[in-house]
Amino acid sequence: MSELKGELRPIPDEEQELEDGEGPPLSAKDFRRQKRRRRRKLMLAVLPTMLTLGNGMCGLASIAVAVSGPELGLPLEQKLFASGLLIFGGMLFDALDGSAARMTGQETEFGAQLDSLCDAVTFGTAPAVIIWRISDALPQRFLWACGVLFTLCVLIRLARFNVETGEDDTHETFEGLPSPAAAGTLAAFALAMPELKSIAEEASYSEHLQWVAEKMLIASHYVIPTLAGVLAYLMVSRFQYPHLVAQYARGKRSLHQIGQALFVVVVAIFIHWMVLPIAFCYYSFGTPLKSLLLSRKDSSPLDAATNHSE
Repeated sequence: MSELKGELRPIPDEEQELEDGEGPPLSAKDFRRQKRRRRRKLMLAVLPTMLTLGNGMCGLASIAVAVSGPELGLPLEQKLFASGLLIFGGMLFDALDGSAARMTGQETEFGAQLDSLCDAVTFGTAPAVIIWRISDALPQRFLWACGVLFTLCVLIRLARFNVETGEDDTHETFEGLPSPAAAGTLAAFALAMPELKSIAEEASYSEHLQWVAEKMLIASHYVIPTLAGVLAYLMVSRFQYPHLVAQYARGKRSLHQIGQALFVVVVAIFIHWMVLPIAFCYYSFGTPLKSLLLSRKDSSPLDAATNHSE
């Protein structure tokens, strides 16, 4: 053991190095401890990258499930349900990778660019495939145009975010609808479709409820592609959207936001998956509607004064 102790040298480490570049001999126990410490540092260094790649994997899996044929043995509604669920999985990875990078001190330009590339797959391409597959009531060319428009606006949104977001940005607001929220809105409708179909077909529900569910299913074939076009515009708009994840993580929760979260939980108990389209549409369209109403209120006194002067 003494020979081994004399031959061991410290692993190069900025915290352990001396001014002359050489460290004292380490014991076998200290050597193993330092090796474990370096292994933990390496794992923490790659953790944000692995989470970001998890986002990209969810996007690719979502596309694969949505375009799959009869080999899965699932009806189209269940395939789109799984595809939408994978988009939400990508949203979870996307929310965690930034926090992990900040916690481990691994915020790099490489990570930011990789995050945008994975977002383009999960929140740009995967929702477009859902649009192409979810409706058969409209011409295929129109559906292709809606999907392409949505994806292009996601790319513009991501590129603008990378260029305009500085290092000193507080990340408490977004300029334009975030691409995960836009993709989540479309994925939420895909998650609600199987439940709507079961309500429309099962005899255990009332005839009135079945009639409503059937009409909603028919309307969804027209609403979802149109919704994609509106979401595409909101992504490249200049409306200020709150960063809910960052605000909740930093403890900046207002009573209004807590009330909204409780409302979503209570409604989910009764209508299950169908609460998601309501919640995401409220986030996507609530901010621009409030901005438009406020702008009209601000301009009304000016218009009245102008008319009075005339």
